Amino acid sequence: MATTSTTGSTLLQPLSNAVQLPIDQVNFVVCQLFALLAAIWFRTYLHSSKTSSFIRHVVATLLGLYLALFCFGWYALHFLVQSGISYCIMIIIGVENMHNPMMIITQKITSLACEIHDGMFRKDEELTSSQRDLAVRRMPSLLEYLSYNCNFMGILAGPLCSYKDYITFIEGRSYHITQSGENGKEETQYEKTEPSPNTAVVQKLLVCGLSLLFHLTICTTLPVEYNIDEHFQATASWPTKIIYLYISLLAARPKYYFAWTLADAINNAAGFGFRGYDENGAARWDLISNLRIQQIEMSTSFKMFLDNWNIQTALWLKRVCYERTSFSPTIQTFILSAIWHGVYPGYYLTFLTGVLMTLAARAMRNNFRHYFIEPSQLKLFYDVITWMVTQVAISYTVVPFVLLSVKPSLTFYSSWYYCLHILGILVLLLLPVKKTQRRKNTHENIQLSQSKKFDEGENSLGRNSFSTTNNVCNQNQEIASRHSSLKQ
Repeated sequence: MATTSTTGSTLLQPLSNAVQLPIDQVNFVVCQLFALLAAIWFRTYLHSSKTSSFIRHVVATLLGLYLALFCFGWYALHFLVQSGISYCIMIIIGVENMHNPMMIITQKITSLACEIHDGMFRKDEELTSSQRDLAVRRMPSLLEYLSYNCNFMGILAGPLCSYKDYITFIEGRSYHITQSGENGKEETQYEKTEPSPNTAVVQKLLVCGLSLLFHLTICTTLPVEYNIDEHFQATASWPTKIIYLYISLLAARPKYYFAWTLADAINNAAGFGFRGYDENGAARWDLISNLRIQQIEMSTSFKMFLDNWNIQTALWLKRVCYERTSFSPTIQTFILSAIWHGVYPGYYLTFLTGVLMTLAARAMRNNFRHYFIEPSQLKLFYDVITWMVTQVAISYTVVPFVLLSVKPSLTFYSSWYYCLHILGILVLLLLPVKKTQRRKNTHENIQLSQSKKFDEGENSLGRNSFSTTNNVCNQNQEIASRHSSLKQ
Protein backbone atom coordinates (compact mmCIF):
# COMPACT_ATOMS: atom_id res chain seq x y z
CA MET A 1 0.00 0.00 0.00
CA ALA A 2 2.07 2.90 -1.22
CA THR A 3 -0.25 5.78 -0.33
CA THR A 4 -2.90 6.10 2.34
CA SER A 5 -5.68 8.61 2.71
CA THR A 6 -5.25 11.36 5.29
CA THR A 7 -8.53 10.47 6.95
CA GLY A 8 -7.73 6.76 7.13
CA SER A 9 -4.25 7.42 8.54
CA THR A 10 -5.58 9.80 11.20
CA LEU A 11 -8.33 7.49 12.35
CA LEU A 12 -6.17 4.39 12.53
CA GLN A 13 -2.86 5.82 13.79
CA PRO A 14 -3.55 4.84 17.45
CA LEU A 15 -4.37 1.28 16.40
CA SER A 16 -1.22 1.14 14.30
CA ASN A 17 0.90 2.26 17.24
CA ALA A 18 -0.76 -0.28 19.54
CA VAL A 19 0.00 -3.29 17.37
CA GLN A 20 3.26 -1.85 15.95
CA LEU A 21 2.21 -2.29 12.32
CA PRO A 22 2.67 0.15 9.43
CA ILE A 23 -0.43 2.30 8.94
CA ASP A 24 -0.95 1.01 5.40
CA GLN A 25 -1.17 -2.56 6.70
CA VAL A 26 -3.63 -1.50 9.39
CA ASN A 27 -5.71 0.28 6.75
CA PHE A 28 -5.69 -2.89 4.69
CA VAL A 29 -6.86 -5.11 7.55
CA VAL A 30 -9.58 -2.67 8.64
CA CYS A 31 -10.85 -2.31 5.07
CA GLN A 32 -10.93 -6.07 4.60
CA LEU A 33 -12.87 -6.50 7.83
CA PHE A 34 -15.29 -3.83 6.64
CA ALA A 35 -15.54 -5.70 3.32
CA LEU A 36 -16.35 -8.88 5.24
CA LEU A 37 -19.27 -7.17 6.99
CA ALA A 38 -20.34 -5.60 3.71
CA ALA A 39 -20.25 -9.03 2.06
CA ILE A 40 -22.60 -10.46 4.69
CA TRP A 41 -24.93 -7.49 4.17
CA PHE A 42 -24.64 -7.82 0.39
CA ARG A 43 -25.66 -11.49 0.46
CA THR A 44 -28.49 -10.88 2.94
CA TYR A 45 -30.13 -7.74 1.55
CA LEU A 46 -28.93 -7.57 -2.05
CA HIS A 47 -29.27 -11.22 -2.91
CA SER A 48 -29.89 -11.92 -6.58
CA SER A 49 -33.40 -13.14 -5.66
CA LYS A 50 -34.23 -9.78 -4.04
CA THR A 51 -32.77 -7.21 -6.40
CA SER A 52 -31.57 -6.77 -9.96
CA SER A 53 -28.09 -7.46 -11.24
CA PHE A 54 -27.82 -3.74 -12.09
CA ILE A 55 -28.15 -2.77 -8.42
CA ARG A 56 -25.70 -5.48 -7.39
CA HIS A 57 -23.17 -4.21 -9.94
CA VAL A 58 -23.57 -0.59 -8.81
CA VAL A 59 -23.29 -1.31 -5.08
CA ALA A 60 -20.34 -3.70 -5.49
CA THR A 61 -18.50 -1.10 -7.59
CA LEU A 62 -19.17 1.88 -5.31
CA LEU A 63 -18.15 -0.02 -2.19
CA GLY A 64 -14.98 -1.16 -3.92
CA LEU A 65 -14.06 2.36 -4.98
CA TYR A 66 -14.69 3.61 -1.45
CA LEU A 67 -12.33 1.01 0.00
CA ALA A 68 -9.68 1.91 -2.57
CA LEU A 69 -10.07 5.59 -1.73
CA PHE A 70 -9.78 4.87 1.99
CA CYS A 71 -6.62 2.80 1.57
CA PHE A 72 -4.83 4.72 -1.16
CA GLY A 73 -6.28 8.23 -1.02
CA TRP A 74 -6.87 10.10 -4.25
CA TYR A 75 -4.23 7.97 -5.92
CA ALA A 76 -7.04 5.41 -6.23
CA LEU A 77 -8.47 7.52 -9.05
CA HIS A 78 -5.46 6.45 -11.12
CA PHE A 79 -6.79 2.88 -11.07
CA LEU A 80 -10.27 4.04 -12.11
CA VAL A 81 -8.91 6.14 -14.99
CA GLN A 82 -6.66 3.26 -16.01
CA SER A 83 -9.63 0.87 -16.06
CA GLY A 84 -11.67 3.31 -18.14
CA ILE A 85 -8.87 3.79 -20.67
CA SER A 86 -8.41 0.02 -20.92
CA TYR A 87 -12.13 -0.41 -21.57
CA CYS A 88 -12.03 2.15 -24.39
CA ILE A 89 -9.01 0.40 -25.92
CA MET A 90 -10.83 -2.94 -25.86
CA ILE A 91 -13.76 -1.40 -27.76
CA ILE A 92 -11.61 0.46 -30.28
CA ILE A 93 -9.09 -2.22 -31.22
CA GLY A 94 -11.20 -5.27 -30.55
CA VAL A 95 -8.80 -6.71 -27.95
CA GLU A 96 -6.65 -8.30 -30.64
CA ASN A 97 -3.52 -6.65 -29.20
CA MET A 98 -4.68 -6.31 -25.62
CA HIS A 99 -3.51 -9.50 -24.01
CA ASN A 100 0.22 -8.74 -24.21
CA PRO A 101 0.67 -4.98 -23.45
CA MET A 102 -1.87 -5.00 -20.63
CA MET A 103 -0.31 -7.89 -18.70
CA ILE A 104 1.76 -5.62 -16.44
CA ILE A 105 -1.31 -3.55 -15.45
CA THR A 106 -3.70 -6.01 -13.91
CA GLN A 107 -4.64 -9.67 -13.94
CA LYS A 108 -8.30 -9.00 -14.42
CA ILE A 109 -7.86 -6.69 -17.39
CA THR A 110 -5.55 -9.12 -19.18
CA SER A 111 -7.74 -12.11 -18.33
CA LEU A 112 -10.82 -10.39 -19.67
CA ALA A 113 -8.90 -9.24 -22.74
CA CYS A 114 -7.92 -12.82 -23.52
CA GLU A 115 -11.43 -14.11 -22.83
CA ILE A 116 -13.01 -11.52 -25.14
CA HIS A 117 -10.35 -12.20 -27.76
CA ASP A 118 -11.12 -15.93 -27.58
CA GLY A 119 -14.87 -15.39 -27.71
CA MET A 120 -15.10 -12.74 -30.40
CA PHE A 121 -12.01 -13.00 -32.58
CA ARG A 122 -11.07 -16.69 -32.69
CA LYS A 123 -12.79 -19.74 -34.06
CA ASP A 124 -14.00 -22.38 -31.63
CA GLU A 125 -11.81 -25.04 -33.19
CA GLU A 126 -8.74 -22.95 -32.39
CA LEU A 127 -9.52 -22.91 -28.66
CA THR A 128 -8.66 -25.35 -25.94
CA SER A 129 -11.48 -26.65 -23.80
CA SER A 130 -10.78 -24.18 -21.00
CA GLN A 131 -10.50 -21.25 -23.40
CA ARG A 132 -13.83 -22.21 -24.95
CA ASP A 133 -15.48 -22.41 -21.53
CA LEU A 134 -14.15 -19.02 -20.43
CA ALA A 135 -14.62 -17.21 -23.74
CA VAL A 136 -16.72 -14.03 -23.53
CA ARG A 137 -19.00 -13.76 -26.56
CA ARG A 138 -20.11 -10.14 -26.18
CA MET A 139 -18.40 -6.93 -25.12
CA PRO A 140 -19.16 -6.20 -21.45
CA SER A 141 -20.95 -2.98 -20.61
CA LEU A 142 -18.95 -0.29 -18.84
CA LEU A 143 -20.80 -1.05 -15.58
CA GLU A 144 -20.08 -4.78 -15.85
CA TYR A 145 -16.44 -4.03 -16.62
CA LEU A 146 -16.01 -1.68 -13.65
CA SER A 147 -17.89 -4.05 -11.35
CA TYR A 148 -15.64 -6.95 -12.34
CA ASN A 149 -12.47 -4.92 -11.81
CA CYS A 150 -13.44 -2.74 -8.84
CA ASN A 151 -15.91 -4.75 -6.74
CA PHE A 152 -15.39 -4.47 -2.99
CA MET A 153 -14.86 -8.22 -2.55
CA GLY A 154 -11.64 -8.32 -4.51
CA ILE A 155 -10.33 -4.81 -5.10
CA LEU A 156 -7.74 -4.96 -2.31
CA ALA A 157 -6.47 -8.54 -2.34
CA GLY A 158 -8.34 -10.43 -5.04
CA PRO A 159 -8.37 -13.26 -5.64
CA LEU A 160 -8.61 -13.32 -9.41
CA CYS A 161 -11.72 -14.89 -10.88
CA SER A 162 -12.89 -15.33 -14.43
CA TYR A 163 -15.29 -12.73 -15.82
CA LYS A 164 -17.95 -15.34 -16.55
CA ASP A 165 -17.80 -16.71 -13.01
CA TYR A 166 -18.26 -13.21 -11.61
CA ILE A 167 -21.19 -12.38 -13.89
CA THR A 168 -22.77 -15.73 -13.10
CA PHE A 169 -22.55 -14.87 -9.39
CA ILE A 170 -23.96 -11.34 -9.81
CA GLU A 171 -26.87 -12.61 -11.92
CA GLY A 172 -27.63 -15.38 -9.43
CA ARG A 173 -26.95 -18.32 -11.73
CA SER A 174 -24.30 -19.96 -9.56
CA TYR A 175 -26.71 -22.53 -8.18
CA HIS A 176 -28.32 -23.74 -11.38
CA ILE A 177 -28.04 -27.52 -11.67
CA THR A 178 -27.23 -28.55 -15.22
CA GLN A 179 -27.64 -31.87 -16.93
CA SER A 180 -26.73 -33.07 -20.40
CA GLY A 181 -29.47 -32.73 -22.97
CA GLU A 182 -30.10 -34.88 -26.02
CA ASN A 183 -27.66 -32.89 -28.13
CA GLY A 184 -24.91 -33.39 -25.54
CA LYS A 185 -24.94 -29.78 -24.46
CA GLU A 186 -25.73 -28.67 -20.94
CA GLU A 187 -29.25 -27.53 -20.28
CA THR A 188 -30.39 -25.88 -17.07
CA GLN A 189 -33.02 -28.08 -15.49
CA TYR A 190 -33.79 -26.45 -12.16
CA GLU A 191 -32.30 -24.54 -9.27
CA LYS A 192 -31.31 -25.98 -5.93
CA THR A 193 -31.45 -24.29 -2.57
CA GLU A 194 -28.41 -22.13 -2.09
CA PRO A 195 -25.98 -23.68 0.42
CA SER A 196 -24.86 -21.51 3.29
CA PRO A 197 -21.24 -20.31 3.23
CA ASN A 198 -21.19 -19.70 6.99
CA THR A 199 -19.21 -22.81 7.91
CA ALA A 200 -16.60 -22.17 5.23
CA VAL A 201 -16.32 -18.51 6.24
CA VAL A 202 -15.85 -19.35 9.93
CA GLN A 203 -13.22 -21.97 9.14
CA LYS A 204 -11.29 -19.53 6.96
CA LEU A 205 -11.50 -16.79 9.57
CA LEU A 206 -10.01 -19.20 12.11
CA VAL A 207 -7.13 -19.85 9.72
CA CYS A 208 -6.75 -16.07 9.36
CA GLY A 209 -6.63 -15.61 13.12
CA LEU A 210 -3.99 -18.29 13.60
CA SER A 211 -1.93 -16.97 10.70
CA LEU A 212 -2.07 -13.42 12.03
CA LEU A 213 -1.12 -14.57 15.53
CA PHE A 214 1.80 -16.55 14.16
CA HIS A 215 2.92 -13.59 12.06
CA LEU A 216 2.79 -11.11 14.95
CA THR A 217 4.52 -13.37 17.47
CA ILE A 218 6.90 -15.72 15.68
CA CYS A 219 7.86 -14.03 12.42
CA THR A 220 9.58 -11.07 14.05
CA THR A 221 11.91 -13.41 15.94
CA LEU A 222 12.98 -15.25 12.78
CA PRO A 223 13.87 -12.58 10.20
CA VAL A 224 14.94 -13.75 6.76
CA GLU A 225 17.63 -11.07 6.81
CA TYR A 226 19.50 -13.03 9.50
CA ASN A 227 20.50 -15.50 6.77
CA ILE A 228 22.98 -12.89 5.51
CA ASP A 229 24.18 -11.72 8.91
CA GLU A 230 28.00 -11.77 8.87
CA HIS A 231 28.34 -13.29 12.33
CA PHE A 232 25.78 -15.98 11.52
CA GLN A 233 27.49 -16.84 8.25
CA ALA A 234 30.88 -17.02 9.92
CA THR A 235 29.92 -19.12 12.94
CA ALA A 236 26.90 -21.25 11.98
CA SER A 237 27.40 -24.81 10.78
CA TRP A 238 25.86 -25.95 7.51
CA PRO A 239 23.05 -27.91 9.21
CA THR A 240 22.23 -24.79 11.24
CA LYS A 241 22.19 -22.64 8.10
CA ILE A 242 19.88 -25.06 6.31
CA ILE A 243 17.48 -25.37 9.22
CA TYR A 244 17.33 -21.62 9.83
CA LEU A 245 16.80 -20.95 6.12
CA TYR A 246 13.81 -23.28 6.10
CA ILE A 247 12.34 -21.99 9.38
CA SER A 248 12.76 -18.31 8.52
CA LEU A 249 11.00 -18.72 5.16
CA LEU A 250 8.34 -20.87 6.81
CA ALA A 251 7.73 -18.01 9.25
CA ALA A 252 7.41 -15.54 6.38
CA ARG A 253 4.44 -17.32 4.81
CA PRO A 254 1.63 -16.76 7.37
CA LYS A 255 1.11 -13.13 6.29
CA TYR A 256 0.21 -14.43 2.82
CA TYR A 257 -1.98 -17.11 4.34
CA PHE A 258 -3.78 -14.39 6.29
CA ALA A 259 -4.34 -12.01 3.38
CA TRP A 260 -5.40 -14.59 0.83
CA THR A 261 -7.61 -16.60 3.17
CA LEU A 262 -9.36 -13.44 4.41
CA ALA A 263 -9.97 -12.38 0.80
CA ASP A 264 -11.43 -15.81 0.07
CA ALA A 265 -13.67 -15.59 3.16
CA ILE A 266 -14.97 -12.17 2.05
CA ASN A 267 -16.01 -13.53 -1.33
CA ASN A 268 -17.62 -16.57 0.28
CA ALA A 269 -19.52 -14.38 2.74
CA ALA A 270 -21.02 -12.55 -0.24
CA GLY A 271 -22.06 -15.88 -1.75
CA PHE A 272 -19.27 -16.09 -4.32
CA GLY A 273 -16.96 -19.08 -4.57
CA PHE A 274 -19.27 -22.10 -4.45
CA ARG A 275 -18.00 -25.00 -6.59
CA GLY A 276 -20.46 -27.80 -6.05
CA TYR A 277 -20.32 -30.71 -3.62
CA ASP A 278 -17.60 -33.20 -2.85
CA GLU A 279 -18.06 -36.96 -2.85
CA ASN A 280 -19.34 -36.82 0.73
CA GLY A 281 -22.01 -34.27 -0.10
CA ALA A 282 -20.25 -31.36 1.63
CA ALA A 283 -20.42 -27.95 -0.06
CA ARG A 284 -17.16 -26.79 -1.61
CA TRP A 285 -16.38 -23.09 -1.34
CA ASP A 286 -13.00 -23.13 -3.07
CA LEU A 287 -13.84 -21.89 -6.57
CA ILE A 288 -11.47 -18.92 -6.23
CA SER A 289 -9.33 -20.06 -3.30
CA ASN A 290 -5.75 -18.88 -3.66
CA LEU A 291 -3.83 -21.47 -1.65
CA ARG A 292 -3.93 -24.89 -0.03
CA ILE A 293 -1.83 -24.65 3.10
CA GLN A 294 -1.48 -28.35 3.85
CA GLN A 295 -0.32 -29.16 0.31
CA ILE A 296 2.11 -26.24 0.39
CA GLU A 297 3.79 -27.31 3.61
CA MET A 298 3.87 -30.97 2.59
CA SER A 299 5.02 -30.43 -1.01
CA THR A 300 7.31 -33.14 -2.33
CA SER A 301 8.10 -31.35 -5.59
CA PHE A 302 8.69 -27.83 -6.83
CA LYS A 303 5.64 -28.14 -9.08
CA MET A 304 3.41 -29.27 -6.22
CA PHE A 305 4.40 -26.19 -4.22
CA LEU A 306 3.73 -23.83 -7.12
CA ASP A 307 0.45 -25.57 -7.92
CA ASN A 308 -0.90 -24.81 -4.46
CA TRP A 309 0.63 -21.37 -3.85
CA ASN A 310 -1.17 -18.31 -5.25
CA ILE A 311 -3.39 -20.61 -7.28
CA GLN A 312 -5.36 -17.96 -9.16
CA THR A 313 -2.17 -16.22 -10.29
CA ALA A 314 -0.82 -19.56 -11.48
CA LEU A 315 -4.03 -20.04 -13.43
CA TRP A 316 -3.73 -16.55 -14.88
CA LEU A 317 -0.15 -17.18 -15.97
CA LYS A 318 -1.18 -20.48 -17.54
CA ARG A 319 -4.11 -18.95 -19.41
CA VAL A 320 -2.55 -15.74 -20.67
CA CYS A 321 1.02 -16.95 -21.25
CA TYR A 322 1.81 -20.66 -20.91
CA GLU A 323 -1.06 -21.91 -23.09
CA ARG A 324 -0.48 -19.20 -25.68
CA THR A 325 3.28 -19.56 -26.05
CA SER A 326 4.92 -22.04 -28.39
CA PHE A 327 8.57 -21.37 -27.48
CA SER A 328 9.96 -22.03 -23.98
CA PRO A 329 6.64 -21.52 -22.16
CA THR A 330 8.14 -22.23 -18.74
CA ILE A 331 10.82 -19.57 -19.08
CA GLN A 332 8.43 -17.00 -20.56
CA THR A 333 5.89 -17.65 -17.83
CA PHE A 334 8.43 -17.10 -15.06
CA ILE A 335 9.64 -13.90 -16.70
CA LEU A 336 6.08 -12.63 -17.01
CA SER A 337 5.49 -13.46 -13.38
CA ALA A 338 8.56 -11.42 -12.40
CA ILE A 339 7.42 -8.46 -14.51
CA TRP A 340 3.93 -8.61 -13.05
CA HIS A 341 5.22 -8.64 -9.49
CA GLY A 342 7.11 -5.37 -9.88
CA VAL A 343 10.48 -3.75 -10.48
CA TYR A 344 12.51 -5.02 -7.53
CA PRO A 345 15.59 -6.94 -8.75
CA GLY A 346 14.99 -9.62 -6.14
CA TYR A 347 11.83 -10.67 -7.97
CA TYR A 348 13.79 -11.34 -11.14
CA LEU A 349 16.48 -13.26 -9.26
CA THR A 350 13.82 -15.42 -7.65
CA PHE A 351 11.91 -16.20 -10.82
CA LEU A 352 15.00 -16.82 -12.93
CA THR A 353 16.26 -19.17 -10.23
CA GLY A 354 12.78 -20.69 -10.20
CA VAL A 355 13.08 -21.55 -13.89
CA LEU A 356 16.28 -23.46 -13.23
CA MET A 357 14.88 -25.22 -10.17
CA THR A 358 11.67 -26.19 -11.98
CA LEU A 359 13.45 -27.64 -15.01
CA ALA A 360 15.99 -29.48 -12.84
CA ALA A 361 13.29 -30.89 -10.56
CA ARG A 362 11.31 -32.05 -13.59
CA ALA A 363 14.37 -33.82 -15.00
CA MET A 364 15.10 -35.51 -11.67
CA ARG A 365 11.51 -36.65 -11.28
CA ASN A 366 11.30 -38.04 -14.81
CA ASN A 367 14.52 -39.99 -14.46
CA PHE A 368 14.24 -41.38 -10.93
CA ARG A 369 10.73 -41.39 -9.53
CA HIS A 370 9.62 -44.60 -11.26
CA TYR A 371 12.30 -46.50 -9.34
CA PHE A 372 10.65 -45.61 -6.01
CA ILE A 373 6.99 -46.43 -6.60
CA GLU A 374 7.08 -49.88 -4.99
CA PRO A 375 7.22 -51.08 -2.27
CA SER A 376 5.39 -48.59 -0.09
CA GLN A 377 8.33 -48.25 2.33
CA LEU A 378 10.59 -47.21 -0.53
CA LYS A 379 8.02 -44.69 -1.73
CA LEU A 380 7.75 -43.26 1.79
CA PHE A 381 11.52 -42.87 1.89
CA TYR A 382 11.43 -41.13 -1.50
CA ASP A 383 8.64 -38.80 -0.33
CA VAL A 384 10.55 -37.82 2.82
CA ILE A 385 13.74 -37.07 0.88
CA THR A 386 11.93 -35.12 -1.84
CA TRP A 387 10.01 -33.15 0.80
CA MET A 388 13.23 -32.06 2.48
CA VAL A 389 14.91 -31.20 -0.81
CA THR A 390 11.84 -29.32 -2.05
CA GLN A 391 11.49 -27.22 1.09
CA VAL A 392 15.17 -26.26 1.04
CA ALA A 393 15.08 -25.51 -2.70
CA ILE A 394 11.96 -23.36 -2.35
CA SER A 395 13.49 -21.44 0.56
CA TYR A 396 16.76 -20.96 -1.32
CA THR A 397 14.87 -19.70 -4.37
CA VAL A 398 12.61 -17.15 -2.68
CA VAL A 399 15.16 -15.43 -0.43
CA PRO A 400 15.73 -12.64 -3.02
CA PHE A 401 11.96 -12.21 -3.24
CA VAL A 402 11.98 -11.21 0.44
CA LEU A 403 15.26 -9.28 0.43
CA LEU A 404 14.29 -7.41 -2.78
CA SER A 405 17.68 -5.82 -3.52
CA VAL A 406 20.53 -7.23 -5.59
CA LYS A 407 23.37 -6.90 -3.08
CA PRO A 408 21.81 -8.77 -0.13
CA SER A 409 20.43 -11.40 -2.51
CA LEU A 410 23.81 -12.07 -4.07
CA THR A 411 25.35 -12.00 -0.60
CA PHE A 412 23.05 -14.83 0.39
CA TYR A 413 23.68 -16.88 -2.74
CA SER A 414 27.44 -16.38 -2.49
CA SER A 415 27.36 -17.50 1.15
CA TRP A 416 25.85 -20.73 -0.16
CA TYR A 417 28.41 -20.79 -2.99
CA TYR A 418 25.52 -20.83 -5.50
CA CYS A 419 25.38 -24.54 -4.75
CA LEU A 420 21.79 -25.17 -5.87
CA HIS A 421 22.30 -23.13 -9.03
CA ILE A 422 25.33 -25.23 -9.89
CA LEU A 423 23.55 -28.46 -8.97
CA GLY A 424 20.56 -27.51 -11.11
CA ILE A 425 22.76 -26.79 -14.12
CA LEU A 426 24.60 -30.10 -13.69
CA VAL A 427 21.31 -31.97 -13.51
CA LEU A 428 20.15 -30.42 -16.79
CA LEU A 429 23.47 -31.12 -18.47
CA LEU A 430 23.95 -34.70 -17.26
CA LEU A 431 20.48 -36.20 -17.06
CA PRO A 432 18.77 -37.28 -20.28
CA VAL A 433 15.56 -35.50 -21.21
CA LYS A 434 12.93 -37.81 -22.63
CA LYS A 435 11.89 -36.87 -26.14
CA THR A 436 8.23 -37.36 -25.34
CA GLN A 437 8.34 -35.18 -22.26
CA ARG A 438 7.23 -31.98 -23.98
CA ARG A 439 4.33 -33.78 -25.61
CA LYS A 440 3.42 -35.40 -22.32
CA ASN A 441 3.41 -32.05 -20.51
CA THR A 442 1.29 -30.49 -23.24
CA HIS A 443 -1.21 -33.32 -22.98
CA GLU A 444 -1.25 -32.92 -19.19
CA ASN A 445 -1.96 -29.20 -19.50
CA ILE A 446 -4.85 -29.93 -21.83
CA GLN A 447 -6.21 -32.37 -19.29
CA LEU A 448 -5.86 -29.76 -16.56
CA SER A 449 -7.70 -27.21 -18.67
CA GLN A 450 -10.52 -29.71 -19.06
CA SER A 451 -11.03 -30.22 -15.33
CA LYS A 452 -14.25 -28.22 -15.48
CA LYS A 453 -15.61 -30.72 -17.99
CA PHE A 454 -14.96 -33.47 -15.48
CA ASP A 455 -17.02 -31.58 -12.89
CA GLU A 456 -19.79 -31.16 -15.46
CA GLY A 457 -19.58 -34.86 -16.21
CA GLU A 458 -20.40 -35.52 -12.57
CA ASN A 459 -23.62 -33.56 -13.05
CA SER A 460 -24.66 -35.83 -15.92
CA LEU A 461 -24.13 -38.82 -13.64
CA GLY A 462 -26.66 -37.37 -11.22
CA ARG A 463 -24.34 -35.90 -8.60
CA ASN A 464 -25.08 -32.58 -6.98
CA SER A 465 -22.41 -30.54 -8.72
CA PHE A 466 -23.20 -27.04 -9.88
CA SER A 467 -22.48 -25.11 -13.05
CA THR A 468 -19.36 -22.98 -13.14
CA THR A 469 -17.15 -21.66 -15.88
CA ASN A 470 -13.97 -21.60 -13.84
CA ASN A 471 -11.39 -24.32 -14.44
CA VAL A 472 -10.05 -26.00 -11.31
CA CYS A 473 -6.28 -26.24 -11.51
CA ASN A 474 -3.84 -28.78 -10.26
CA GLN A 475 -6.06 -31.69 -9.32
CA ASN A 476 -4.01 -34.42 -10.93
CA GLN A 477 -5.37 -37.26 -8.85
CA GLU A 478 -8.95 -36.31 -9.60
CA ILE A 479 -8.13 -36.00 -13.30
CA ALA A 480 -6.50 -39.42 -13.39
CA SER A 481 -9.46 -41.05 -11.68
CA ARG A 482 -11.83 -39.54 -14.21
CA HIS A 483 -9.76 -40.19 -17.32
CA SER A 484 -12.05 -43.00 -18.36
CA SER A 485 -15.09 -40.68 -18.19
CA LEU A 486 -13.32 -38.23 -20.49
CA LYS A 487 -12.92 -40.90 -23.11
CA GLN A 488 -16.64 -41.60 -22.91
